[in-house]
Amino acid sequence: MISLFLLFQKKKNTLLFEQEHIKKRFEQELSKAQIEIREETFRNISWELHDNIGQLLTLAKIQLQNHLGIEDVKQTLNKSLQELRILSKSINPDALKNISLEQAIGEEIGRFNRLNFIISSFTVNGQVVPLDTNIKIMLFRMVQEFFSNTIKHAKATHLDVLVHYKTDSLIIEAKDDGQGFNVNAPSNSGIGLINIKNRAKLIHADAVILSDLHKGTKLTIIYKFNL
Repeated sequence: MISLFLLFQKKKNTLLFEQEHIKKRFEQELSKAQIEIREETFRNISWELHDNIGQLLTLAKIQLQNHLGIEDVKQTLNKSLQELRILSKSINPDALKNISLEQAIGEEIGRFNRLNFIISSFTVNGQVVPLDTNIKIMLFRMVQEFFSNTIKHAKATHLDVLVHYKTDSLIIEAKDDGQGFNVNAPSNSGIGLINIKNRAKLIHADAVILSDLHKGTKLTIIYKFNL
């Protein structure tokens, strides 16, 4: 009996240690994801200030210099103010906590289209299910990582994103028509792809990345709800 008790206690302690380790790892990865989202946001802000709002204000200046109608100038300045309001929301470090996952993804897609980075589409299907904030942050960062790879490396012209809420799960699909790559090649096991898969494991989701040379890349994330 004593031996069985000691064995049970040992297994219990081991399980508690593993659970604590998983919890700490999740917290570390969550913190890292939040920092990366913030860094990506500030990069996007700098692009918008230069490529969008800066150009609108320059246009307003040219309109004034050329003595164009005051209505034209007012329209340009009003559009600049609208863009600044959109931008100011994304600067808030708690912005993602206050909006849904599909809103956050939709804002990223809207930014790509406004700045003419890529022709993007976004579709939401099914009855939206509220997500835990930490899960939402992890999912968003995984999708954002894919977007970053598409914009920076894929040489794609189109990006299509689908968020599909099912009864028992959430399916996110993001695909581009870029140059693609060999997923199994050691040289293509970059930190971005590794992060996507590792973060999926931490929230008990599945992340599948498919790609073919000259045929684009597709990310599928399946997150099952705790029913």
